[in-house]
Amino acid sequence: MSTLEQLYAAADKRRAENQLPYAGAVSPAEAFELLQLDPRVRLVDVRTRAELDWVGRPVIGDGQYAHVEWTRYPGAVPNQEFLQQLNQVATPDTPVLFLCRSAARSKLAAIAATQAGFNKAYDLLEGFEGDKDGQGHRKTVSGWCFRGLPWIGA
Repeated sequence: MSTLEQLYAAADKRRAENQLPYAGAVSPAEAFELLQLDPRVRLVDVRTRAELDWVGRPVIGDGQYAHVEWTRYPGAVPNQEFLQQLNQVATPDTPVLFLCRSAARSKLAAIAATQAGFNKAYDLLEGFEGDKDGQGHRKTVSGWCFRGLPWIGA
């Protein structure tokens, strides 16, 4: 197991290497370790309610998981209340790990949070389901589920 300092240093290294406009990026395994080591860390799932209902969600410590949609279902309409809802589950100095299906919306959420004053906004690389394989299926090549981290299905 890594230390908090090592985990945040790895995230910051990715930030610098990739010129990310937020605090950094963490792998699924690093995110899980951060959640175990620091009870202040929040995993904010930005997928739609439908995705949670139909696909599943991570299982982590009490109070560390929050769901704040980036877009609404149906129609992929932007959630105009995203920042207001984020402020209900975290403060600007809370380490926040943003998670989506494949790490696209989570990057946008990390950018928006950073612009709103959250100085510890991180993208969770690979997402919950990860990239598609050759047959178009997810959960087979990358992501929280593929990495064997705890989750509950729909």
